[in-house]
Amino acid sequence: MPHYIALIHKDADSCYGVSFPDVPGVFTAGDTIDEAVKNAAEVLEFAAEDWSDNTGRVFPHPHTIDELRNDPEFQEDSAGAVIAAVPFRAKAEAAE
Repeated sequence: MPHYIALIHKDADSCYGVSFPDVPGVFTAGDTIDEAVKNAAEVLEFAAEDWSDNTGRVFPHPHTIDELRNDPEFQEDSAGAVIAAVPFRAKAEAAE
């Protein structure tokens, strides 16, 4: 099962916010870190369902943590963040 790297940020008096370096514009949050990670898996699945309809492109493939760590933008975005691997459970298309 593929995983997407997620960045989890929390400011004082806020929820845990989750974003995905490989999937721009997709984010979620939760009151606890466990809820945020659960919501992250759900939002990935939801975003993938109609990504191509909304963007005209194929859903982005996940990069490894090693690939991302070599990216200066990721280095900047991940400062102060918890880094998590979120499982991606894409719905299989129904057999015809």
